[in-house]
Amino acid sequence: MTDILIVDDEKDIRELIADILKDEGFATRMAANSDDCMEAINSEAPALMILDIWLKDSRMDGIDILKTVKRDNPDIPIIIISGHGNIEIAVAAIKQGAYDFIEKPFNIDQLMVVISRAMETSRLRRENSSLRRRDLHSGEMLGNSVAFRKLKDQLDKVTKSNGRIMLTGEPGSGKETAARYIHQHSNRAAAPFVTVNSASIAPERMEEVLFGRETSERGIEKGLLEQAHGGVIYFDEVAEMPLGTQSKILRVLTDQQFLRVGGSDKVRVDLRVVSSTTRDLGAEIAAGRFRQELYDRLNVVPIPVPSLAERREDVPLLSEHFIEAFNRTQGLPLRELSEDAMAMMQTMEWPGNIRQLRNVIERVLILGEGTGPIEARELPGDSAPAEEGRIVLGGQLATLPLREARELFEREYLLTQINRFGGNISRTANFVGMERSALHRKLKSLGVVTQTKAGARVATLDGTEDDF
Repeated sequence: MTDILIVDDEKDIRELIADILKDEGFATRMAANSDDCMEAINSEAPALMILDIWLKDSRMDGIDILKTVKRDNPDIPIIIISGHGNIEIAVAAIKQGAYDFIEKPFNIDQLMVVISRAMETSRLRRENSSLRRRDLHSGEMLGNSVAFRKLKDQLDKVTKSNGRIMLTGEPGSGKETAARYIHQHSNRAAAPFVTVNSASIAPERMEEVLFGRETSERGIEKGLLEQAHGGVIYFDEVAEMPLGTQSKILRVLTDQQFLRVGGSDKVRVDLRVVSSTTRDLGAEIAAGRFRQELYDRLNVVPIPVPSLAERREDVPLLSEHFIEAFNRTQGLPLRELSEDAMAMMQTMEWPGNIRQLRNVIERVLILGEGTGPIEARELPGDSAPAEEGRIVLGGQLATLPLREARELFEREYLLTQINRFGGNISRTANFVGMERSALHRKLKSLGVVTQTKAGARVATLDGTEDDF
C-alpha cells in the first residue's frame, strides 16, 4: 500500500492527476474502467483511490466500486470526483464510506489537501490497529540464560528479512511469542499478524478458513491468508494441516495468489510465513502425512525454541513478569517470590514449559494466602506436604543402605543444582555451601560431568552423555 490508484474514464483527467501527484512525490497507477480498477486492487491494494462517479463502458459505476472496495478493503481511503456533482451524490458517496467528495473541475490545492488528510487518517488507523494487536498479544522476550540469549540472537538475525522461518520445540515453550517477536521487529510490524491454529480447525473447513469464500447470498468473506496481506501469517502446529490443504498452501507460497472457495477471481497476497511444530516433521514426511515440498518451502531458516528445562535460570524472571502481568490485568496480588519458592520452582519439572509456569503463577495468586511472599508450600506438588523439617523417602532411595542412599541423594541433588544455575559451578558451589575445588572433587567422585547442550552448560552422569 504505497501508491494512489486513479480511476477515471477520461484519459486527460487521469494523466493530469497522475502528473500532479508524481510532482508531489507519490507513485500512481491508472484505470479507465471498473474491470481495470478491480484487477489493479486485487493485484495490490493501493494506499488511496481517486474515483470518478461516472465511468463509460463499465460494468460498475463509481458508487458500485466504492461499495465493493469498502466491503473487501475497508482501510483504503477513497476520494470521489465527479463533473456532475450534486448534494445527493455527495451524501450517497459519504454514506457508502468515501473519505470526501470533490466536484470537477477541481482546484489542485484543494485536491492535495484532501489527499494529504486522507493518507494521514489512514496511517493513524493502521497504527492504532497495530497498537491494539500488540496490547492483546505481546511478543516480548524475557530471559538471561545462555539458551535464551542464543535464541534471541537467532531471532534478531531474521527479523528484517522475508525468509520463511520454522520454529520447533516442546508445547508451551514460547514458539508463538518468538513468531510475534519476529513480526514486531520486522519491516511488517504495522501490518497484520494472523495465526492459523491448524490443530483447532476442522479439516473440512480448513480451505474456507484459509482462502475465504464467495457466495451469492453472503458475497465475499475473506480468509486468513487475505486478512494477513502485507503482514505475517503464522502456521501454528503446521503438521496438523490436511494433506490436500498442504498442496494448495504450497501453490500459494509459489505464486503468491489463490482463488477463494466458490470464486473465480485470483487474489494476490504479499505474505511472510512463519511456521511452528512440536512434531518430528522428518518422521511425518516418512509416514506420508506431510509433504516434502512444503517442508522444503517452510524450513528455510529452522530455529529451535528451548524448553524451560534448558533455561531454568529464567524461571524467577518469568515468574516475576507473570505476577506483574496478573496484577495489572486481573488485579491479583503483587506478591514476591520467597527464596525457597524460587529454588523449588527452578528444580521442578515443567512438561508444559512456560505455559505451565504461567498457569501455576495464576493459580497461586488466586488461591494464595495474603499478600506476603509466595512460599514453597503454596506451589503444587505430586504429594501432600511433609511435616516441617522432614523429607518423605520413596522409590529407590528408601530401599538402599545408608552409604548408597547418601551417594544417590548427593548425585541427584548436585545434578539438579548445577542445571538450576545453568551449569555455573561457582554459583552452585556458593549455594550448596562448598568450596569450588571441593565441589569439583565431589562431582568427580559421583561421576557427574558438565557439557554443552543448546548453547548452555548442563550436568549429566559420566558415560551417559548424548552426542551433540
